[in-house]
Amino acid sequence: MSKYAWRSALLAGTALAVLPAAAMAETAKEKELEARIAALEAAFVGIQDELETTQAENVKLRGAAAAAQTKTSAEALVRTTPSPAPAPSALASGFTSGRTQLNIGGFIKSVASFSQWDDGDVAANTFGRDFYLPQAIPIGGVKESTDNDFSAKQTRLWLNLDSGVENHTLKGYIETDFQTAPGTQGSERTTNGYDLALRRAYVQYDWLTVGQDWSTFQYTGALPETTDFIGPTEGTVFVRQPLARLSLPVSEGWMFHIAAENPETATATLGAPTLIENDDDSLPDIAARLQYNAKIGELSFSGLVRQLALDNGAAHIESTGYGVSLGGKIFLNNEKRSDIRFMATYGSGIARYVGLNFAPDAVFVPASNDLSNVDTFGTFAALRHSWTPKLRSTLTASYHNASYDDDLSRGSLLGFNDTALSYSGNLFWTAAPGFDVGVEYRRGEREHVSGASGQLDRVEFAAKYSF
Repeated sequence: MSKYAWRSALLAGTALAVLPAAAMAETAKEKELEARIAALEAAFVGIQDELETTQAENVKLRGAAAAAQTKTSAEALVRTTPSPAPAPSALASGFTSGRTQLNIGGFIKSVASFSQWDDGDVAANTFGRDFYLPQAIPIGGVKESTDNDFSAKQTRLWLNLDSGVENHTLKGYIETDFQTAPGTQGSERTTNGYDLALRRAYVQYDWLTVGQDWSTFQYTGALPETTDFIGPTEGTVFVRQPLARLSLPVSEGWMFHIAAENPETATATLGAPTLIENDDDSLPDIAARLQYNAKIGELSFSGLVRQLALDNGAAHIESTGYGVSLGGKIFLNNEKRSDIRFMATYGSGIARYVGLNFAPDAVFVPASNDLSNVDTFGTFAALRHSWTPKLRSTLTASYHNASYDDDLSRGSLLGFNDTALSYSGNLFWTAAPGFDVGVEYRRGEREHVSGASGQLDRVEFAAKYSF
């Protein structure tokens, strides 16, 4: 009802109440009553205007309060999220299940390799055919023709989960591929089907990470771009395993990680270089890493202490292993498209962490019923140069040396791995955002303690679509 209709209704009602039906003429009293009604109407309109103004101001206040709450929540999230966070960054896209945001990603990668071994051949559908594995290079055999392999096993899928918890970070991450499943797989003659294998699966709650991830002893940021699955295999720390890790910020740019990780002692018996996984460990491996991130690059220093154990039925034998590793990345331009990457690792009884167990952690000596630790040194350096925003190259050199106790009989060590080295060069082109193609040449060598050696020459092509 409009204010005029409401006014008329009031006037009509009042007139009917105070005047007889036969006399409708206005009187002074009626005029006074009409004036009072007009005053009441004006007061009502004023109250209504004030109410509308107050409602508008309340809307503004609620908006400001919501914005302040959002800012506070964002600041709390920053305070409780490790930097850098162990979990990969979630994309803005994805979907929601309950209160959890899910994002799916990964890449599809195909490789075609042409391999020439100078001293024998490597069996089809094995890791030595799929990627560069120095301990798989044949020694003492007969040179054969070039082997050609096509594969899409390195294709990778990951799932990133992020659940909203007030004042806390709660994330999950699962990563799989088709390259690392154990055992015989597929058939190159027909379907080339391969099993899905777990790579990483962990939960991150604030500064705590629990699950399977890269070892804290490893600095993954130093790994160079390559067509290969790993690249400088003999010179790098490379381990994924179950762990419980605490990540704490030390100061601006500095982060400290410490973890208890899954133990596993891999030994060889004197006179027989075959590796044996003993699974007799009773204490976790303890790894720590101090990492620094700056505009000019990144630096990582890590340490490892572990117990080596073997139970042969007659006795439970133990020894202590330890190691240190220094890795880094130095940017050569402001765009960070060119850089130098490096890693150097030394230790005793840590061979399973370096070079994919190129040598045993320790040698079991039956005569003395004892373990003799193997000293390990591995290193690599890589130069990445960007020719254009879409065209780049990486040159890499890598080296590994295993040292055995001088008290051990050299005649019993002749078939053990002694050194490995490789060098490679590649060219990558980004044909479209998310799609890269590359070609790489690699030369690898392996040498036994006896001095016998074998070589590998490989040319590899790769196409990778990241999503």
